[in-house]
Amino acid sequence: MQDPRLASPAANELKGRVIAVTGAGDGIGKAVALAAAAHGAQVILIGRTVRKLEAVHRDIQAAHGDVSTIAPLDLEKALAGDYDRLAAAILERYGRLDGLVHCAGILGTLTPIEHYDVPTWCKVLHVNVTAAFVLTQVLLPALRLSPDASVVFSTSSVGRKGRAYWGAYAVSKFAIEGLTQVLAGEMDGATSVRVNVLNPGPTRTLMRRQAFPSENVETLPEPATVTGPYIALLGPTGQGLNGQSLDCQ
Repeated sequence: MQDPRLASPAANELKGRVIAVTGAGDGIGKAVALAAAAHGAQVILIGRTVRKLEAVHRDIQAAHGDVSTIAPLDLEKALAGDYDRLAAAILERYGRLDGLVHCAGILGTLTPIEHYDVPTWCKVLHVNVTAAFVLTQVLLPALRLSPDASVVFSTSSVGRKGRAYWGAYAVSKFAIEGLTQVLAGEMDGATSVRVNVLNPGPTRTLMRRQAFPSENVETLPEPATVTGPYIALLGPTGQGLNGQSLDCQ
């Protein structure tokens, strides 16, 4: 087993693999989707905003040809049928799924628990945890059809050690850490599916600007600089890693 942070994925690391990425329209999700295509994958772009997904699709097409598809899905509002249709479409088109990367998420507000808005709390937990659970659940049959499947969740340092005022976002990331451990234990030894979670660290994203509006963004790395560990976990380099909580930086 190799530390994904130290890995140097081959140019064709994901050749022949079908990888789905949530939050693919912007930020780290977009960067991971672009990197997956660059490493040979067929990429399914999952996100809320069609305009952004189409832009990423065009970028991938210009650089690598027809290797991506868009799958609009609003994780806040999606119903059971929306998830089922996505899973059916993936199986119909590709026959399996080799990787699922969860990058979608919302921050909510940085507010004391005493004053946290209850509807906002519920929205953050739904998008960041429940939707990720449901999407993973409906796609597990397709992942089980792969000879080497990888699920990668995204976490944060505030999901490992609680920090004042981070409210629902921090709690959602604690939950993702727990979901990773539970699912990894269930998959271990019984399936070809491995499950890990990555903390990308601070990067130049919209969510980071929302959390730290006065921060000098020029001091932060671009999202593209943290994609290496995601690619490593999705490909053969990540074989043998299961139930791990790792850092990109």
